[in-house]
Amino acid sequence: MSSIPGATPLVVMLGGMDGGPSERLLRRALEASALDTIDAALASGRFDRVLFIADREPEFDVPAGVTVEVDRDAGTFHYGRRLVRAIAEHRLDAIAYVGAGSAPLLGGDALAALVAPIAHAPEGGRVVTNNRFSADCFALAPATLLARLDPPPPSDNAVPRRLRDEHGVEVIELPRTLETQYNLDSPVDLLALHFARRARPRLAALLEEAVASGDLGHPRVRDACRVFVDRGAEVLVAGRVSSNTWAYLEREAACRVRLIAEERGMQAAGSDADGTARSLLGQWIAEAGAERAFGALLPELCDAAFIDIRPALVHLGIRPSRADRFAADLGRADLIEDGALRAIVEAANASPVPVVLGGHSLVGGVTQLLVQWAWDEHDAGRL
Repeated sequence: MSSIPGATPLVVMLGGMDGGPSERLLRRALEASALDTIDAALASGRFDRVLFIADREPEFDVPAGVTVEVDRDAGTFHYGRRLVRAIAEHRLDAIAYVGAGSAPLLGGDALAALVAPIAHAPEGGRVVTNNRFSADCFALAPATLLARLDPPPPSDNAVPRRLRDEHGVEVIELPRTLETQYNLDSPVDLLALHFARRARPRLAALLEEAVASGDLGHPRVRDACRVFVDRGAEVLVAGRVSSNTWAYLEREAACRVRLIAEERGMQAAGSDADGTARSLLGQWIAEAGAERAFGALLPELCDAAFIDIRPALVHLGIRPSRADRFAADLGRADLIEDGALRAIVEAANASPVPVVLGGHSLVGGVTQLLVQWAWDEHDAGRL
């Protein structure tokens, strides 16, 4: 129940990220970002109660008045069931839900905009989200609608879509902007935030420390970004590229843009899990070999490349661990155990043109942040 008229309870959840050095770094960054987001939410005056559900005791200072619930037994955790239980136990009439890494750029005004439309929800309910097909955050009224999803959702991504499809709940989508779409999925997302100086206090301090220690960095990002401010150059952006990213690059980058968009919606369709995703880049690497693909063919097409490599890996039948994927995103071939992925990263690192590999976010919000940073560096005479 809400104790301040017009205010909404906020639930933030964090868990499931642990492992090697890059995974541990991202876990700490997710916690820092989550607590920074809670600060912004409380400052907006639109949230009267905050519940932070995590898989360990917080490392960073928790804002006053926040209820922390620690679920240490990861083997029993299920996203949907856990959120339904929290709604019932805390008697929440309506909720705003935010994943720990899903709102690093959302300020108080944006968070208030997330919950405003549920104040007068229709009889059948209303859900507001940043993405109706793959949600990272949402506001829902009445909150008890979540318990009607059978089976319970294993993650947040499909909640708004399933509420609409299975129970006719009205869905409102926030405008798709850099702020509403940026989330933390990979260390390269952290690096872009650091370069652009867009992280909030806890996360900013952590990233400063990680870059200074060498735990966070990429050998070729800076050189690749030079292309964005060079009118005589051409950049290749490939993978699950959206029309928003293309429009942004056409509008903001000085260089020419070569775009390969493929396998949009791969995860939602399940074609990554069943191995049916097909990739032009994957075909290219399979036919030419990684060394020739990156060493001879790619330089004929561009002066720098930002490549979402995940669809190509599915096409090639490469199933690396999360630790290997993160190492690949940072260009750390020496840390990759999977031999096939290591060969691809070594070839990309040795390419005559700078290549940055990553996931879906690389060719979305990360690219946009890096374009902004490149112009700032260029205007200051540092790039």
